[in-house]
Amino acid sequence: MKVMHYRDIDPQKVEMEGVKGATIRWLIADKDGAPNFAMRLFEVEPGGHSPLHSHEGEHEVFILKGDGTVWKEGKEVPFTAGTAIFVPPNEKHQFINKGAGVMQFLCMIPV
Repeated sequence: MKVMHYRDIDPQKVEMEGVKGATIRWLIADKDGAPNFAMRLFEVEPGGHSPLHSHEGEHEVFILKGDGTVWKEGKEVPFTAGTAIFVPPNEKHQFINKGAGVMQFLCMIPV
């Protein structure tokens, strides 16, 4: 079992084409003995965003803090803290911070 506070895991700058002002903390991953899913915490600066991309695995996302939009089928759909988002496999998506403060969200993915 792993029990920790998220602040005990150092944030890593997300280094991908199309990313602006985002960090990631791998809270639970295969290195922790989790064979099926990984839990990640993203923090996105005001005006920042993830890349517009798609991939084979699904995403389960929960917005912890901030206001923003998620790119879905060519449209920006607004969200606020407390919003849950399911991104099916192979669907293009992008998370954009539209608020004045840091946006924080959990993202679970299959490993």
